[in-house]
Amino acid sequence: MHRFLVKLSSSSYSYNSLRNSKNQRLSSHLLPSSITSNPVTPSPPIPTNRFLFRSGHPYSAELFRNSRHFSSNLGANNGSRCISSEAGRESIEYDVLIVGAGPAGLSAAIRLKQLCQEKNADLSVCVVEKGAEVGAHIISGNVFEPRALDELLPHWRQEQAPIEIAASSDKFWFLTKDRAISLPSPFDNKGNYVISLSQVVRWLGGKAEELGTEIYPGFSASEVLYDASDKVVGIATKDMGISKDGSKKETFQPGVDIKGRVTLFAEGCRGSLSEKIIGKYKLREEVNAQHQTYALGIKEVWEIDESKHNPGEVVHTLGWPLDNKTYGGSFLYHMNDRQVALGLVVALNYQNPFLNPYEEFQKLKHHPAIKRILEGGTVLQYGARTLNEGGFQSIPYPVFPGGAIIGCSAGFLNVPKIKGTHTAMKSGMLAAEAAFGALHEGLNMNTYWDNLRDSWVWKELYASRNYRPAFEHGLIPGLAVSAMEHYVLKGRVPYTLKHGKADHEATDLSRNCKPIEYPKPDGVLSFDVPTSLYRSNTNHDHDQPSHLRLRDPKIPEKINFPEYAAPESRYCPARVYEYVEDEEGKPKLQINAQNCLHCKACDIKDPKQNIEWTVPEGGGGPAYSLM
Repeated sequence: MHRFLVKLSSSSYSYNSLRNSKNQRLSSHLLPSSITSNPVTPSPPIPTNRFLFRSGHPYSAELFRNSRHFSSNLGANNGSRCISSEAGRESIEYDVLIVGAGPAGLSAAIRLKQLCQEKNADLSVCVVEKGAEVGAHIISGNVFEPRALDELLPHWRQEQAPIEIAASSDKFWFLTKDRAISLPSPFDNKGNYVISLSQVVRWLGGKAEELGTEIYPGFSASEVLYDASDKVVGIATKDMGISKDGSKKETFQPGVDIKGRVTLFAEGCRGSLSEKIIGKYKLREEVNAQHQTYALGIKEVWEIDESKHNPGEVVHTLGWPLDNKTYGGSFLYHMNDRQVALGLVVALNYQNPFLNPYEEFQKLKHHPAIKRILEGGTVLQYGARTLNEGGFQSIPYPVFPGGAIIGCSAGFLNVPKIKGTHTAMKSGMLAAEAAFGALHEGLNMNTYWDNLRDSWVWKELYASRNYRPAFEHGLIPGLAVSAMEHYVLKGRVPYTLKHGKADHEATDLSRNCKPIEYPKPDGVLSFDVPTSLYRSNTNHDHDQPSHLRLRDPKIPEKINFPEYAAPESRYCPARVYEYVEDEEGKPKLQINAQNCLHCKACDIKDPKQNIEWTVPEGGGGPAYSLM
């Protein structure tokens, strides 16, 4: 039914590239029997399931080593890469390394390989992705604007892209508890498409691979590598096969140092390594950018009754169930195959620590206007992810010694459009052109910044820059200012509004706020967290060190619980954080890291910034296919 559901798994990506590499065919003993013409029994055995790059895989370094012919010299245009071994770790070099196989990263890879064809050059390009397969960690609304794709792959409409359902109508509702009041729609989605972004990203991955990009899902980039001059030279992947107590398991495999003459970070919103780069090189300070502000998006895909399904219908809402001080809204998009995407986006600068975004989403589904659509339907998938809302004011200088930051790691979401895929893709394309110029033509990576400011991305974000901060003073003032900006001034005002407090600083003390009582789930429209989590296909190896680290282990019990009423137990949409009684009957924070959806809300919203999100073993996390 879903023809792109399992089109490109980690094994098909990596082993197709391995088998068809330009200079070397991988010997059959390294291939699973499902794709060898004369299967043999490997020793030691390799799992033959399609998730070949699951954590603990014994051939992680060997896959890189055999994927392409390598030489001891890495020339500017020979497209080869160098492999060496230091202190028990493989070190592999490419011309361009891209961290993250999302829209920005894959667009960069495709554009680089296109330029190689146009200029008769041969640059090696590698993409590493922490998800078990390309698209597994991708979640978005998504009403897709094809502007960047039209530039990147002009003939995509003839190439079986999973972009088929044109937006057919725009509705905008203001919700009260019982009513949906129609308002003039500020959106113009004519020419856009209702899509599953995870499926589109799989398709983009195939296009990148066809052009010669090497894509490796299931490898978590855990560390930035620097040379003696403090220039970024690549990343280190996380060791696999470390137990919870820090000892090495039988499946232990050291990580790989993957180096690039240019490294592009495309990790998505609040990328763990991207944030370190931004801080180390003071990239926000470089251009006087404001702090980033975020929202948490929670989404389900439902299969509904055919009589209620209207492919291409797009609905956005403001108001209930959120209070007037909390910015956010919901969306309902009619996809194909009787599917609808329903989501709630809650700005993470909300004040009341008792607010629970997951429970607000459950409430939303009981609104009469939403309920009538969902009744009789079935939930197919659940997920959550944070998104950037800082816009123009929060864009850091995206170039650093050795590379650049692209896509949502830098923050190019257009808030009033509720779209960021097209801008992320364009940023990846521009960075690719700068990287090609730097490697092939001796130019400077700073051309990425110059070309970005001359592009339609910059014009679009500048025109919409005052929309999000207009809501700092509440819903009604925000609507008034944003309407004036959208319909009359169109971004031409001589001032730029500033964001308020950082999201973690906006959280008020619990004694100043009213507790919120949420209804119990009915199991029909609303569900408990374990049920939803099951639908996300989330999986981590339980026997590994927690990737969610407390900078000070005493803060949860000494500050978060007594002063903020344990907000981490509410803002997390996967019940990763919960307080249990210790031996003395006192509350103690328990971290259920295996539940993590990789949404990054904890890294953003913790009042004392005490939680650091780091990558788990490669291949862990959600496994989205419809999101």
